Amino acid sequence: MTLRILQHRAADGTRSVIAATADAAHFVTGVDSVRALAARAIGAGTDLAGAIDSCGLGTTVDIAAELAAGRLVSPIDHDDAAHLIMTGTGLTHLGSAEGRDKMHRDATAAERQTDSMRMFLEGVEGGKPRAGETGQQPEWFYKGDGSGLVAPGSPLTMPAFAKDGGEEPELAGIYVIGPDGTPFRLGLCLANEFSDHVTERHNYLWLAHSKLREAALGPELLVGTPPDHVEGTSRILRDGETLWEKPFLSGEANMSHTLANLEAHHFKYALFRRPGDVHVHFFGTATLSFADGVTTREGDVFEIEAAPFTLPLRNPLAKAAATTVAVRSL
Repeated sequence: MTLRILQHRAADGTRSVIAATADAAHFVTGVDSVRALAARAIGAGTDLAGAIDSCGLGTTVDIAAELAAGRLVSPIDHDDAAHLIMTGTGLTHLGSAEGRDKMHRDATAAERQTDSMRMFLEGVEGGKPRAGETGQQPEWFYKGDGSGLVAPGSPLTMPAFAKDGGEEPELAGIYVIGPDGTPFRLGLCLANEFSDHVTERHNYLWLAHSKLREAALGPELLVGTPPDHVEGTSRILRDGETLWEKPFLSGEANMSHTLANLEAHHFKYALFRRPGDVHVHFFGTATLSFADGVTTREGDVFEIEAAPFTLPLRNPLAKAAATTVAVRSL
């Protein structure tokens, strides 16, 4: 039975954890965060389902109603935002190179492969290694810390200096680092890895700039063996009408890398095995409205949905006010 875990915050600020299956959703007793639940599981040498069993279930809850009321927060967070690290990989999905290659084609001679296409093809060749082998490393980027993690329903806000605010519908792996430095995958979430594609298109070396943006996770943490095939829909709503809509695929059957290979190349760095840290790692996408010529504007709503997740991820687009930063010398 598919288990999904959610985090709830009541109007008075009280935090709770919800465990949901196809039959019902219940509050979990004895814990107030998914991170606390994970710590129990690690300490007891069990999994999240076992930790929930040991905690026990309380009253039932209508998760769709709680989402509509704005009481479901991101399914993972950290008390200290600096200890939640958001990173990602790109060019990981079959078909993902087409849009990226279009963006980067102008930066190189037409008769040569772009760096993005070369990286994609290397992933196709070596991204799914046999047991005991080291696979091809993927593209990797730093996205930010927990201060940039946006709750379901809350605005994704692009900086005043941004050239674009565009969606990237994908899956994200959620991890907690155990006391001995072991990374534990808690599960997968739907995600909007919000980016600035105009900046990226200008020069591929500006990819790092384009990724330093907020990101949103869907309300559900999908626990257990990751699904091999995920098929969903990404859409943009403007003034209540669908401006753009397209299916997207994810899961290893639709990827040029295994999740294990992507994880190995992230957690091989000791920096990312610091006990107590939380990692949100975005696995990439092959579907972008920007590649179809869409220009977003403030007030547009990004909507991403995909089974076996039962709740959509919706976030409106906003733009921050301009700020002036002056560096002072001491």
